[in-house]
Amino acid sequence: MSRVLDNLPPAQQAGILCGQDPFRIFAASRLQIPGAVTATAAAEFVRQECGVSSRAELDRDGDAAARWQALRTEYDAWRGRIPSPRERTQP
Repeated sequence: MSRVLDNLPPAQQAGILCGQDPFRIFAASRLQIPGAVTATAAAEFVRQECGVSSRAELDRDGDAAARWQALRTEYDAWRGRIPSPRERTQP
């Protein structure tokens, strides 16, 4: 599914993932809530994390799209699909 998502615009990626249980559990874990959140709460989580008022902004705002990509990377690491991202170190 991840490869299919990679070919979609960020807003559509977010919409799909917010409806999926694994992402909703990831959002709940980041929010320190046991279990899974609703799709609506997952969408709010994405908006907060990406600094947008609508997921549609992910397609128009390059900075928000970059924040979405970072969140997806964290999610993929959480799922075990990729190694955990390393913390950035200051030069």
